[in-house]
Amino acid sequence: MPEPTAIPKPTAAELEMLRLLWQLGPASAKQVHQAAVASRPDMAYATVLRLLQLMHTKGLLTRDESARAHVYAPAQPQDSLQTSLIKELIHKAFSGSGKELVLAALRGHVSARERAEIQAILDQEQK
Repeated sequence: MPEPTAIPKPTAAELEMLRLLWQLGPASAKQVHQAAVASRPDMAYATVLRLLQLMHTKGLLTRDESARAHVYAPAQPQDSLQTSLIKELIHKAFSGSGKELVLAALRGHVSARERAEIQAILDQEQK
């Protein structure tokens, strides 16, 4: 059972908005819409606005209402939310094993360059 103060798990669409806001920083719905249209030209302003409002209600975003155009910002830093989502994934899909998650990720999901970067990090940790 989740904690009463726990931030809810974002949907795929909400994660898309969070990624945009992590890149932009605090932004109005118009600014978020402009950023969203760069990758999804079919994204309507009303859809972005409604999604931001729902995310604020769910506690995923904060909203500064001091100006005419409300400014939205993620309620949690990117690394904090990602860590929380990864912990949940490890628990649900990998029986709590971080090693199994890493092995699954390495099987076909990592380029040779990324694999070399990972190896360099592991080598650095051993020193």
